[in-house]
Amino acid sequence: MLAALVGGLGGCASFDSATRSMADAITLYKPEVVQGNFVSKEQVAQLQPGMTRLQVRDVLGTPLMASVFHGDRWDYVFTMKRQGVPLQNYKLSLFFNGDVLDRFEGDDMPSETEFVQRIGRDRKPKVPQLEATEEQLAKFPAPNDADAGASTEAPRAEPRPAGSYPPLEPQR
Repeated sequence: MLAALVGGLGGCASFDSATRSMADAITLYKPEVVQGNFVSKEQVAQLQPGMTRLQVRDVLGTPLMASVFHGDRWDYVFTMKRQGVPLQNYKLSLFFNGDVLDRFEGDDMPSETEFVQRIGRDRKPKVPQLEATEEQLAKFPAPNDADAGASTEAPRAEPRPAGSYPPLEPQR
């Protein structure tokens, strides 16, 4: 019994990166894990020392971490694990002096376009065709000239008094 336990634990120690990559290759599904707030390069460019906390929150959103012990520091952390895509991990720390932004530091954030390209799975997005071809249009009948002279407007209803609602049942 003890030998089986020691052998089993010894087998766990040999689970290295090569074994892990084989296990990843046969794993059918790994859930996507997204945590935190993504902050783009465009958002960071809008930050200016002297902004109030409210102005910063309008630009970046609510921080992921605001410590009770470090009330003058906000941390925006973003992590994304997605199967077949390299790990995405970004951090931005903002330091306040009272209610005013003093400085900020962190990773070089990607632009929104760069971020979308990084998390893509090397497949082209499926964009639907937005115009009908001549063959597709031929399936629908053309309007008659006799119908063109007829009025297509519905008869006008009496104006309702202000504050009234339309009837729930159709009028007969």
